[in-house]
Amino acid sequence: MKKSLLLLAALCYLLVACNSNSPEAEADQPQDAAVELEALAYTLYTSKSELFVEFKPLVVGTESRFAAHFTALGDLFKAIGKGTVKLSLVGEGASQSITATEPEVPGIFRLRMTPEKAGNYKLVFDIQTPIYTDQIIIENVKVYPDEKTAIAQQPEASGGGNDITYLKEQAWKVEFANAPAQIELFSEVIRTGGQILAAPGDEAVVTTQISGVVSFTGKNFLPGSSIPAGMSLFTVKSNEVVQSNLGAEVTKAETDLATTKKNFERASELIKDKIISEREFLEAQLRYENAQTQLKAVSVSRNFNQNRQRISTPMGGFLKNILVENGQFVNAGQPLATISKNKKLLLRADVSQRYFSKLAAITAANFKTTDSEQVFNTGQLNGKVLSFGKTAVANSPFVPFTFEMDNVGNFIPGSVVEVFLQAASQPALVVPVTALLEEQGVFYVYVQTEGESFQKREVKIGAADGLRVQILSGIAEGERVVTKGAYQIKLSTASGTLPAHGHEH
Repeated sequence: MKKSLLLLAALCYLLVACNSNSPEAEADQPQDAAVELEALAYTLYTSKSELFVEFKPLVVGTESRFAAHFTALGDLFKAIGKGTVKLSLVGEGASQSITATEPEVPGIFRLRMTPEKAGNYKLVFDIQTPIYTDQIIIENVKVYPDEKTAIAQQPEASGGGNDITYLKEQAWKVEFANAPAQIELFSEVIRTGGQILAAPGDEAVVTTQISGVVSFTGKNFLPGSSIPAGMSLFTVKSNEVVQSNLGAEVTKAETDLATTKKNFERASELIKDKIISEREFLEAQLRYENAQTQLKAVSVSRNFNQNRQRISTPMGGFLKNILVENGQFVNAGQPLATISKNKKLLLRADVSQRYFSKLAAITAANFKTTDSEQVFNTGQLNGKVLSFGKTAVANSPFVPFTFEMDNVGNFIPGSVVEVFLQAASQPALVVPVTALLEEQGVFYVYVQTEGESFQKREVKIGAADGLRVQILSGIAEGERVVTKGAYQIKLSTASGTLPAHGHEH
């Protein structure tokens, strides 16, 4: 009898155990214990700052921990190393706040807050740094009455897909920046080569009017030296060896003038009585006029005497080059030096003939020198279109297109440049050219989807003007693309390692 009772008890136990493990029994078990609140993440921008903050859904009476990452925007995005952050929970007639007086580490502020009342709120971050103040607001933040309600209303986690993780701690250590893809007026671009030239009238060539031996009148004459107007540069002294002595030429010209003048006056009297012919009179008049012209041609400034000429600068500027040596023999009319004001320059672009029909529509240009990546715009340099060729340059298939502009960039005349001629403008989706990376002829950019999440996107590009490039497909307006530091993200994906960090989840 006892064995029968024991056997019956064992069968009952097994039956209860099996029933408790059945799917129906599992369905009756509470699920909340196995579900945790997932952290929320927000990324917001102002003109000064970027905020990336993580925290779990807010529950009344439960302490919430905020890991707020603040980045100062500019040419480069850098962590805010000094400052205070005040976090306020505001809404429905209630508010509370907490302040972090300094970052835990540069860029990361830790804040803790225990919500007191359920409802809809907004989170207000007020940041004050030694340089600026800013405010960032997260709208429609819900405070739940209890954790069970928060879990019940928690949205399903979305998969990250092909997102690449690149932490703020990584970005702050390198040259990093991003910018939204924007639709802007974008000009049709003709990309070509060119050269920077000195503007006409902005240079003067100093020459000698007599032949002789040249001497420098100043000391330390070097190319690049500042030269005031009227400054004495050279003295040319002739001697008995010089065959074409200008002093002798002046004397001869004066003698010729006196002789031809007498002959012309005599011929004027004779023609009245028709003693000479009209032809003879006209010949005498012509010889007299030629003698006057010859004397003017050989006359020099008041600084000239028959054996010496002192040569001064015709204008102020700088000494571009010296074309003779001290003590060298020079001939009359020979250039001695070049003086340049260097205030105006010409930008000459050599354009292929196939673009000739579009040249009339060109209004501006971007350009950069071969030794620098800095891009200049003719409009910013007070530039204007000077002319464009109606025919090709001799022995060249190119048509010259010329701008005049101010020399405010310390350009050197003669420099070779890359030119982006800009024609008619129309709206286009553009990003900075620095955002582009290329692999085997395929272009792509990194799009920042969240504070520390990025996607590698292949893009189809159009024209580029040296600063911006047109995007035909691959990204949408408003998406933020990495403009500096894209290569570092590429390297981080290859290494597969991430630095340790302390985000609150």
